[in-house]
Order: sequence, then C-alpha cells, then structure tokens
Amino acid sequence: MRGLVAEITEGVEQNQFHQRKLYIETYGCAMNLADSEVMASIMSGNGFTTTDNPLEADVVFLNTCAVRDNAESRIWGRLRELKFQKKKNPGMIVGVMGCMAERLKSTLLEKEKLVDIVVGPDAYRDIPKLIEQVEEGQKAVNVLLSREETYAEITPVRLSSNGVNAFVSIMRGCDNMCSFCVVPFTRGRERSREPESIINEATELFNQGYKEVTLLGQNVDSYKWEDADSTNVISFAQLLEKVAMVSPELRIRFSSSHPKDITDDVIYTMKAHENICNYIHFPLQAGNTRILKLMNRTYNREWFIQRLKRIRELIPDCGISTDVIVGFCTETEEEFLDTYKLFEEAQFDFAYMYAYSERPGTLAAKKYADDISAEVKSRRLAEIIALQNKLSTENNKKEIGKTYKVLIEGFSKKSENDFKGRNDQNKTVIFPVNGNYKKGDYVNVLIEKTTTTSLIGKVIG
Repeated sequence: MRGLVAEITEGVEQNQFHQRKLYIETYGCAMNLADSEVMASIMSGNGFTTTDNPLEADVVFLNTCAVRDNAESRIWGRLRELKFQKKKNPGMIVGVMGCMAERLKSTLLEKEKLVDIVVGPDAYRDIPKLIEQVEEGQKAVNVLLSREETYAEITPVRLSSNGVNAFVSIMRGCDNMCSFCVVPFTRGRERSREPESIINEATELFNQGYKEVTLLGQNVDSYKWEDADSTNVISFAQLLEKVAMVSPELRIRFSSSHPKDITDDVIYTMKAHENICNYIHFPLQAGNTRILKLMNRTYNREWFIQRLKRIRELIPDCGISTDVIVGFCTETEEEFLDTYKLFEEAQFDFAYMYAYSERPGTLAAKKYADDISAEVKSRRLAEIIALQNKLSTENNKKEIGKTYKVLIEGFSKKSENDFKGRNDQNKTVIFPVNGNYKKGDYVNVLIEKTTTTSLIGKVIG
C-alpha cells in the first residue's frame, strides 16, 4: 500500500516544525496502516501536515513489512528511488519505520546509507527527537521494543479514509512463536490496550460518521486486559461485546485470529449481536499435521477441521477465510496434497496463499533447510490458487437469489455508475448507483449474478 496519506486537521499546536510536510508510504498489513495513523497523529502534534507527494515532503517515512521476502524487496527498491530523489532535495529526511527496522538497522544506516532514521514499532513517540538528531548531523535510531507501549491515548489520524471504515488497534505484539514468522521479533511480546480507550475510540469514530470498525491485533482472540491487582479481567469476547454496544448501527469486524484462541465465548458473542459481522479469518497455514508441528502452530489437521465445524455449527452462515503457505521446509508432495484436500473439505470463502519464503532470524531459518525448489513452490502455489478460485466461484454462485444487508463504502473500482460494499460475510457486493442512497448507508441488495471475487445485484426495498 503506497502513499497512504491525508491532510492532518489544521489547528494543531505549532512549534519548531511549523508547516513542515510529512509523507508516509505504508506497506504490508492493516496493522502497519494503523501504525502509520498513530505516527501521523504524533507528528501532527509537532507541527507537521502530510502530503501525498513525496517530492514536496521535508520528511519521508516508509512503514515497512518484513513478513515476506517480496515485501522487503519492494521496499529496498523504493529506498533506492528515494536516494536518487534526495540528490535533488538534499534537505529531505528519509526514515524507515516498522518491521524491517530492528533487523536491518545497521544495513540501512551504514552499509547501504539509504536512510537517516530507523525507528521500531514501539518508538514512534521519539520520532520528533530523532528528526532533531538528524538535523544536527547525526544518524538516528530507536528500535527498542516495549512491554507496555500500546499508544492507547493517541487518537490516530485516519489516512486515506473513506469516512466509513476504520481500524482500531486493540493490542500489540505476538506470543505465538510460529517457526516461519518474524513478527514476535519485530513487534515484541503481546500487550493489550486498556478497554475503555478502545471503546472511547470506537465511540468517537461513530460520532464522526464512521459505520464500521475493525478491531486489530496480531492475534485479537488472545486479548486479555487486567487491572493492577488482577481483580478486573477483560477477555476478547467481553471486549467485543462492549464495542458492539457502542451502537447497533456500528458494524464490528476483527482480524487476525489464531485458531487455538477462537473460543466458543467469542462465537456466542458474535451470534448474540447482529452488528458483529459473521466473518472469521481462520488461518490454516498447512493441512498436514507434521508440517503444522514444524511450523509450531500448536494444533493438528484433525483439530483444525473440528474447530471449523464448530464455528459453522454455531454460525451456519459465517464467512471464513484463511492463510496458507505451500512449500514449507521438507514438505513432500503427499503433505501438500493434504493441504489441497483440506481446502476442498473446508470450502473457504477466500484465501491468502503464499509460497514459503525464509525469514532471517526465525526458528525455521535457524533449524530447517529451505529445501523445496522455487519451481515446486510455484507449481504448488498455482495449484492451490486454481482450486480456491474454483471453490470461490462455486460458493458465490450459491448466493444468487439471496438478499444481504450491505454497507456502501463508495464507488466500485471499475465504474462510478456502481456502488461497492461488503456483506456480513465480508464478500464484496457491487450494485448500481441509486440517487436515494449514498456512501455510509445500509442497503438491502438482491444478488443476481457473481464472479470469482464479487457478488453483483440490485438494491431492493
């Protein structure tokens, strides 16, 4: 995601950074976008406005993702472009924030000399001071991870907002040491945000006209907040209910989940509140028990299937998506077929599918050989993508004739003659523009036809 910026509200306190311009380019997941919004808020309090043009910026930050090699490669290329642009604008300060910061700080600052500032996910409050250090002729770095930082009291600046959907971060870090994943090392240990601050943020968003919030965390279902003497403990199911109670007109989604932590309490809470969307992202990662053990996923194939059945037993119309990695270390053809067959059985609505790429510093990189060839990985990935496209097409056809409540999010990508939105199950719905409705309205849409990725219909009632 590039160029995710917005003009920060005027009237903030101005200081020595008066009228200076900030450009933020965000890569990776929704958590990274949420971090960019927090950082933009911090900078607004130090006199910065933001721009969508890096050429006119005084300070440029790339908010980086280190989860997959492809994301890192794109960022390296972008930094070299900025190095060239900096020759035309020597006063421009370039910084890297986010997940690449800690692991690559020395390379970024000293070897490649591509940036002036490197700042980790828990050090965004220090950015104004780091800028001062750069202006004094130093390189600046703070990649220390925190056991307490949640940015709870900071009101994020909504970047590239459509005014309808917003992200609300409820926790930071991750305690699940999946062997392929770098997140615990780049974002630190889990810590949950105080619930009242979350509820207040959701309430403020609703009062500003937002109609949907997505609660974010590396593993939201493990959210657990307790007061100093542990007399008051709030679970994710309880938090979910509290946010749902802000207003029945405010839709609630959440992401992401770890299958081991989606309790029946969470599912019952979803079922009890109409405004909590019937959609769960349920990451499989692999369909073979031996590979799951190597990945340190803490469940086996059979357990995953039973948990999936339990969700559908309690919420029969629940939309379910997943993540999968093919070509993990030592994966045989038969073990890949276990994943393929599980996809056929699970009938996921959609999936995020990747070939394994080794991430430095992870347990897998230290213990296992990345011994599956690029050709085999590519072929397996193509096969699982083809299967999921077939399943998505077939499942979407079953929606023809059904009517869904859809929140209008704006115009479709292809035409301003059509609106787009999502139904409860997180499926994109396209329908003709009607003068009686506008962005932010709820409408009932009768599904008349479908594609692999979308439902198409008309407003009724």
